[in-house]
Amino acid sequence: MWPFKILLATAASLVAFAANSLLARAALAQGAAGPASFTALRLVSGALVLYLVARWPSRRHSRESSGAGSWLSAISLFIYAFAFSWAYLSLSAGTGALILFGAVQISMIGWGLKSGERPGLGQWLGLVLALAGLVYLLSPGIEAPDPLGALLMTLSGVTWGIYSLRGRGVQKPILATAGNFLRSVPLALAALGIGMVLGGSQDPISSQGLILAIVSGAVTSGLGYVVWYGALAGLSATVAGVVQLAVPVLAALGGVFFLNEPLTLRLVVAGLVILAGIALASRSRQ
Repeated sequence: MWPFKILLATAASLVAFAANSLLARAALAQGAAGPASFTALRLVSGALVLYLVARWPSRRHSRESSGAGSWLSAISLFIYAFAFSWAYLSLSAGTGALILFGAVQISMIGWGLKSGERPGLGQWLGLVLALAGLVYLLSPGIEAPDPLGALLMTLSGVTWGIYSLRGRGVQKPILATAGNFLRSVPLALAALGIGMVLGGSQDPISSQGLILAIVSGAVTSGLGYVVWYGALAGLSATVAGVVQLAVPVLAALGGVFFLNEPLTLRLVVAGLVILAGIALASRSRQ
């Protein structure tokens, strides 16, 4: 890939990841979709797109995609997506993306420490700084996010961290991702069915919610991952980690401009502290 193509692919994938938060918040906050229906549609449409991408340009890839991935990764993917949807019933787009991103990076860095990586002073300082920012963001107060929503988004971030850790070193990431998405579909449909039975009514879904969920699954998730894997071919590990700092920033700005969400002082301060800590830890770790 030429440098311009790498830059374009990186920018497009980061915008796609931030758009996931905007699409979910737009659908769930306005009641256009329920969390179970949004999750199911997102995973189904994502699985379909990834399967089509995996089978191009040869049919051999289509046979491989059904056997790629693993059930443990698929379960992690499902929990991430389901908790993500439930959390956005109460969290703003920027707050949710910041908690998600912080939980993902902290869990992955923490796993590296547990696995025997030798932390330097910069890595420890970065990790402590990021944790302090999260504590400040979630501490009680008038601007504090909903506790249940924050807990669910933290769970979403941790399980996405697990999913990412399990995907490290995979030789064919698109095939593995397609296989994981395909395996997650029956889990999402089962959760939707259980919710309908226990709730006594269908999980709400409107035409607007249908479109938002499909775009989230097919475009900003499915195609977003494909473009991101293409960008990774030209990015170092450090650069790949640092550029992802843009995702919660883009989500917060998108929430302000497109969803009329407030940009609170707590979110700005906590965001700067968390992102600075993660950047310091990531660079020190490399």
